[in-house]
Amino acid sequence: MSTLTFADLGLAEPLLRAVSETGYTTPTPIQAQAIPQVLQGGDLLAAAQTGTGKTAGFTLPLLHILMGKPATQPGRPRALVLTPTRELAAQVEESVQTYGKHLPLTSMVMFGGVNINPQTRALRKPLDILVATPGRLLDHAGQRNIDLSGVEILVLDEADRMLDMGFIHDIRKVLALLPAKRQNLLFSATFSDEIKSLADRLLDNPKLVEVARRNTTNELVDQKIHLVDRDRKTDLLIHLIKERNWFQALVFTRTKHGANRLAEKLEKTGIPAAAIHGNKSQNARTRALADFKSGELQVLVATDIAARGLDIDQLPQVVNFELPNVPEDYVHRIGRTGRAGSKGEAVSLVCVDEFNFLKDIEKLTKQSIERFSVPGFEADLSVKPEPIPMGGGNRRGQPQRQGGGKPRHQPDSKPTGHGHRSPASKPRQSQGQSQARNATNGQTGQRSSQGQGQGQRGKPSASRSSSALFSPPKGR
Repeated sequence: MSTLTFADLGLAEPLLRAVSETGYTTPTPIQAQAIPQVLQGGDLLAAAQTGTGKTAGFTLPLLHILMGKPATQPGRPRALVLTPTRELAAQVEESVQTYGKHLPLTSMVMFGGVNINPQTRALRKPLDILVATPGRLLDHAGQRNIDLSGVEILVLDEADRMLDMGFIHDIRKVLALLPAKRQNLLFSATFSDEIKSLADRLLDNPKLVEVARRNTTNELVDQKIHLVDRDRKTDLLIHLIKERNWFQALVFTRTKHGANRLAEKLEKTGIPAAAIHGNKSQNARTRALADFKSGELQVLVATDIAARGLDIDQLPQVVNFELPNVPEDYVHRIGRTGRAGSKGEAVSLVCVDEFNFLKDIEKLTKQSIERFSVPGFEADLSVKPEPIPMGGGNRRGQPQRQGGGKPRHQPDSKPTGHGHRSPASKPRQSQGQSQARNATNGQTGQRSSQGQGQGQRGKPSASRSSSALFSPPKGR
């Protein structure tokens, strides 16, 4: 049986040359299926696991379509790629530059947290491809620095978050500035049924590409659950880092303040660490990422902002210091390791407060994650679970959530900006959604909440002990 090559996909010679220079020879499953579909025209909804080449899956055909007629008008892009975070925007722009280096096309990246003036100056030149976060894009649109009426192709990367109820307001505003006739591409690692339904309303008779069951985790990632008491998590993490000689570990926390505190505690024990989240300046985040990639930093502590767009070659270790309250974010977090065919390990430190979060994750991914107990750090499963504060604390007297996901939003009306579609009414924010926004990373370009979680769940029943949720842990 012959092996499929990039040349078989119908890509132009300059693109094939650029791909060859990167060292890639065989397209990944998502690339093999998505690239021909995009080249044929029409809207596309594509789902694939994180780390399987989604970005090249839309970047290569986008460049192929645009290469025949470079832009001539200043500040009027022909293609728009929207991403939820600055890091992901920078990564996509890097891919555009890499694969388009032999083409006469221009591109730029646009996000908040940096001076707007250089971006304004860049928009005074012809522009083919714009990669942007929605917040800063709307800033430029409000200042009339950019004309989006010439956009031929719209790409929503990480579409689950881009189209969730938190981002839908900015998305609607952007769509209203686009021409009715355009090609729409939605790429993501996860798609809830609600998000898929909303995407169907936005897209016009889309083709669907799914190279794996929705919301699955990468088989190359070895997943483990370490049961531990809530006040022993830091000590256990330090023990694991030193005992197992983790030289490069990406550690996720639920809140910005938690990330800062953990990084400071690690530093005090002699472990080089830094925190990255929405309150950090763009320069500080860029510097921390560079130091982590170079090996100068042993540990990078991050909130979920980093789960979308971080691309580190052969990252060996991801740690969930705290489980995410949105189960889809677990898939994105551990997807930072086990990329491009390399193996990786994802360890989650779980206390009794997070049992419902774990149940949501295992329900979403349709798997049971193996439990372990580290000698000397065994968890007391008889302890009563405590409510988990969500980020900035309570709002308007709302109760703190206990180990359960955020309520799913209801499918919204059809967004505007797509010709025959009717305007959408403003969605109402549920109490659960309002509370969940406290866990959001405040940043330009990530203005609203993360992807929605599973249905709301209350505390574990008093008649069912916490230990009943788990199989007996294994010693390790």
